[in-house]
Amino acid sequence: MIALTVFRVAAYVRSHRVYQALLFLLVLVAITYGSRAPKGAETAVLADAAVLAIPILAWASRSLLDTEPDQQRALSEISVGGRLRELGAGLLAALMTSLVLVALALGWGLALGVSAVPAPGEFAGVLALYGIAALAGVVFGALTSRVILRSPAISIIALLLGFLAMLVLSASPLYWLTIPLVSWMKSANSADLTAQLPELAAISLFWCLLGLACYVWLRRTRP
Repeated sequence: MIALTVFRVAAYVRSHRVYQALLFLLVLVAITYGSRAPKGAETAVLADAAVLAIPILAWASRSLLDTEPDQQRALSEISVGGRLRELGAGLLAALMTSLVLVALALGWGLALGVSAVPAPGEFAGVLALYGIAALAGVVFGALTSRVILRSPAISIIALLLGFLAMLVLSASPLYWLTIPLVSWMKSANSADLTAQLPELAAISLFWCLLGLACYVWLRRTRP
């Protein structure tokens, strides 16, 4: 499975699709960190960037999963000994790619976007948000990949509308019905990220794992 994971990441890079996501990410961080955040606002700015990066990470994950032709995916399933292994290799490859992209975004932010590194407790919270953002991007990308949604147009629309719906719902009192992205930003802006992180992380991870479970279930009947 590890060999298939590496193969898929390499195929994604060789196909040059990775540069689409990388370009969008560079535009995002260039705009977000157009000027250095003042001292005391570091956590808020870094958290905002983590939220805004999710659709780009979803695009990258979707593109990676769509790089391999359907026939090759079927052969990969046979070579690794089953659909679950093949599925796991794809998700792991998407997660590895997303983690590299969020590391680039965070590194840019720390180097050029903020006046100082947040306090250790807040910085740990920021790292957790970036990790969850990478996982959320993988979930969105998997659920809108070609094996689930055959039409590229519907896939892209579903990805963007899904992210917007998540933002709207997470801004309401029913924020717990989705990944609470707006709550991430509110807690970071109010300096409450460390205190609220356990609750926000638990809700976020629950919906991410549920999304992955839905993807696995949908893949049962799709080649």
